[in-house]
Amino acid sequence: MTKRWITDYAQIIIGASLVALAYNMFLLPAKLAAGGISGVSTILFELYAVSPALTQFLINLPIFIIGWIAFGSDFSWKTLVGTFWVPFVIYLTAGIPYTVSNPVLGAIYGGIILGVGLGTVYKGGGSTGGTAAIAQVVKKLTGLSSGYSQLIVDGFVVISSIIVFNLELTLFALMCIYITSKTIDIVQLRTSASKLIMIITEDEAKIQRLINHQIDRGLTKIRSIGGYSNEDRTMILCVAEQQEAVKLKRTLQEEEPTSFVVFINASEVLGRGFSLDKYYGQKF
Repeated sequence: MTKRWITDYAQIIIGASLVALAYNMFLLPAKLAAGGISGVSTILFELYAVSPALTQFLINLPIFIIGWIAFGSDFSWKTLVGTFWVPFVIYLTAGIPYTVSNPVLGAIYGGIILGVGLGTVYKGGGSTGGTAAIAQVVKKLTGLSSGYSQLIVDGFVVISSIIVFNLELTLFALMCIYITSKTIDIVQLRTSASKLIMIITEDEAKIQRLINHQIDRGLTKIRSIGGYSNEDRTMILCVAEQQEAVKLKRTLQEEEPTSFVVFINASEVLGRGFSLDKYYGQKF
């Protein structure tokens, strides 16, 4: 329990730091109001030169109550850390010399870093406050992914920024939040290079032998019926790493060219051989 607690808060602090760096290095210099309270603070900085750190801190306070009501005390403490940590790091790094003012680079790299930061915070079960907290409420109410919930909420702020900035910068900001939303989902799903391999065959013993000997992976057999022939078939499911899948593909093309084989990207694989040691009792 203690280890999990430490991991969650470490993810929140690291993710919130990335969010703050993305803002100071890319979004603010490129004048990209990429949604959320950061977008509002960018607009206010452009109009009145108000400190973005102060703006985010003041606006986040009432929004923090939303997260508290919607998600309970555990989420609130984690959100509290993110809520104060982001403007704190923005304040500390306000004069950072490494900035990008090009809106294309700002949208791409700022969006990626922002997405990695937010995704890491979400994996820790927290929020960076602001519209990130509202996005989590939208996710809870609608069942949408974190990325799409963030996209919907931030879209309203970005579109309103056209009043202050020109259309071109607004479009770049929209591109930025789209990249951010996709990156959030990738980080949360930990997209991997693993493949789910589906093999429909008449010679299940041979296929099982090839999988066991060639790539040393387990498999699952599912009894199925051919839709055209109405004959019994066996569908074999196997999950393998990228290189193992390539090796198995070559072997199947040589040994069993008539088998029907489908390779599907597996976003995340849990269990023995992937998130756990491949063999029971293995200690490396």
